[in-house]
Amino acid sequence: MNKVPDILTSRLISAISLQFNLSLDGIHGKSHWARVLDNGLRLAGLNGANTNVVSLFALFHDSQRINDARDDDHGKRGAELAFTMRNQYFDISNTEFDLLYAACELHTDGLTESDLTIQTCWDADRLDLGRVKIEPDPEYLCTLHAKEPQTLKWANSRAKARYLSKSLER
Repeated sequence: MNKVPDILTSRLISAISLQFNLSLDGIHGKSHWARVLDNGLRLAGLNGANTNVVSLFALFHDSQRINDARDDDHGKRGAELAFTMRNQYFDISNTEFDLLYAACELHTDGLTESDLTIQTCWDADRLDLGRVKIEPDPEYLCTLHAKEPQTLKWANSRAKARYLSKSLER
């Protein structure tokens, strides 16, 4: 895994974790956040996406889910949580915040066209679908690097390891 960016302080991670309504060990919990972060930083290293936005997206995009099934407004609620925590737990420019807000709010809409940083956020999340036994379809990925066979193989093996280890715990 890549080095955790400085913007993701332990204070921020704790604040998000404390208000998270689901299991931190569940399919939308901390291990998912970590893989989305790793996916996003890997892609950003290749395509030049904004790593502050990609890093914050990893924590906020699912932070306000009320269940692990369909939850249509969780992305917007995650964006709103980021709004309330901005300048208290992290500082980014207005431009970066606008990208973060849009990435969180729209991440489940199936979109593929947007700013490169937003696309990278969406791909980082979609590349972790293997954790729930769904193979990411390159048609629904946004960036060239996310669609590459070696990237898909790498991401799928990590995501699948999550559900394989969980099934061994039973």
